[in-house]
Amino acid sequence: MPSRHLFEYAVLQVVPRVDRDERINVGVMLWSAGADFLDAMCEVDAGKLRAIDPGAGIGAIQGHLTALQAECRGDPGSGPIGALPNRERFLMLAAPRSTVIQPSPIHTGLCGDPAETLTALFGRLVATPELSHVRTDD
Repeated sequence: MPSRHLFEYAVLQVVPRVDRDERINVGVMLWSAGADFLDAMCEVDAGKLRAIDPGAGIGAIQGHLTALQAECRGDPGSGPIGALPNRERFLMLAAPRSTVIQPSPIHTGLCGDPAETLTALFGRLVATPELSHVRTDD
C-alpha cells in the first residue's frame, strides 16, 4: 500500500482593501512533515482583482507573492523566514495577519504525493483558466 502523509495547507488570499474585506484566492501553500515537503503555488487573476479594486497594484502584489514563495521554499536570499526549518516557516507564513495578502485558516488532509496534492488544490481553489492571469510561480 502506498505511503500516506498528513499535510496542512492554507489558501493565500488578496484583500486589496482591508476595510471592505473582499478577497480573491491567489495561492495555496502546503506543508507535509512526513514527506519533508513545503511549497506554494500562486497566480493572480488580474480580471478578478480589478473587479474588486480597479486601482490594485498588480505588480506589487505579484512581487509580494513571489517573495512569499521564495520564503516558503527556503530559497537562498529569502531572509530570516526562509532560513527557518519547514515547520516554523509554514507556521510563520500561515499566521493570521491584516495585510493585503492573507492566509486562510489551516486545513489538513492525507495524501500520497504532496506535490500532486498542491497542484490539485491549486487547480480547485485558485486557477481560473478561462481568464487571463499573471503567474508568479517559476
